Amino acid sequence: MIFLMSSCQKNHDEVRPMTFKDELQFLSKYIEVLVLSDSIGSAKLITAPTWQGRVMTSTADGDNGFSFGWINHELIASGDVQEHINVYGGEDRLWLGPEGGQFSIFFKQGDPFDLDHWYVPKELDTESFEIIEKQQNRAVFQKHFNLRNYSNTEFKTELKREVKLLDEADIASQLGLEIPKNILKVAYTTVNSIKNSGNKSWTKDTGLLSIWILGMYNPSPETTVVIPFVEGDEKDLGPVVNDAYFGKVPESRLKIENGFVFFKGDGQYRSKIGLSPKRSKPILGSYDAGNHVLTIVTYTKPENVTDYVNSMWEIQEDPFAGDAVNSYNDGPPEPGAKPLGPFYELESSSPAAALSPGEILTHEHRTFHFQGSEADLDKIVRKCLGISLEKIKSALL
Repeated sequence: MIFLMSSCQKNHDEVRPMTFKDELQFLSKYIEVLVLSDSIGSAKLITAPTWQGRVMTSTADGDNGFSFGWINHELIASGDVQEHINVYGGEDRLWLGPEGGQFSIFFKQGDPFDLDHWYVPKELDTESFEIIEKQQNRAVFQKHFNLRNYSNTEFKTELKREVKLLDEADIASQLGLEIPKNILKVAYTTVNSIKNSGNKSWTKDTGLLSIWILGMYNPSPETTVVIPFVEGDEKDLGPVVNDAYFGKVPESRLKIENGFVFFKGDGQYRSKIGLSPKRSKPILGSYDAGNHVLTIVTYTKPENVTDYVNSMWEIQEDPFAGDAVNSYNDGPPEPGAKPLGPFYELESSSPAAALSPGEILTHEHRTFHFQGSEADLDKIVRKCLGISLEKIKSALL
């Protein structure tokens, strides 16, 4: 990636990875940023109050360390505001679902479900959140606003979002592992809550919202997403994976084997997959073999809860048969067209929020980045996901 240029303008093999300092200097020219840091300045992240308190990027090795989040330099530097979506980037951003269907908040009532009529709500795209707390390693953001869905139901909402760096003890405790001595690591959690601020209950009959966290990362030819799933009969659990979002994913890019879904994260082919709450586990990850970066994501997943909003772009038979986890790989939407990024994403969602007035639903999404020798990374991935690093690397070859 060349400074101040979009990553899609250069081949991945030709470019020097951006450092954390590079990204901080760049972003500081255009928006308000807030840097969270550990006590020694090794683990750091950049949040953007300007854009909903999203985590733009993080590093495990100080100012000159590798920058993990994908950031859209071209769009940010242009100052342009796009009509449908502003793909600024960021490795943990807060959206609300559902995206499609009769209860969508991305389409207006009666509009067809196509890109020309799809709009990200401005409150989740270009508008800022208020900083209500700030410390060296944590910050809390808040926003009050109203939304209207495809069925013309209005939601009066309050969103609150805490971003907090995790220290080594937190990481070890959360993942149940002993971190190898020479591993570089950074981890953080975002605690996201939605409140029904109105005087009417939110019900399934008129549509519900969900918290949806999306992490955008730098793609590479050697990046593989790995998602463990609950094995069992389709008659009881449904299909393992939904890969029908943007057309069926080719077998060379998606493999299901021995309790794992493997998905290509190269930013070269537009595709998306999802796993239902019956199939998903509260953990997923990716491995960038070129940069020796292992990313693990965990999230809160209540037991025996299956009502998740459905984001398929259609009038749905079951609007609460949605996914708990998703992964998106960017690429040209059609031959010769420009991709949004490119980037790839790891995503998690809360259950549908059937809230009474004043009631709150909270969803926590945790991101862990590890960088080091493959021998050490193998120990971590075996403990976290129950699979070898070599198997992840070779799954889609």
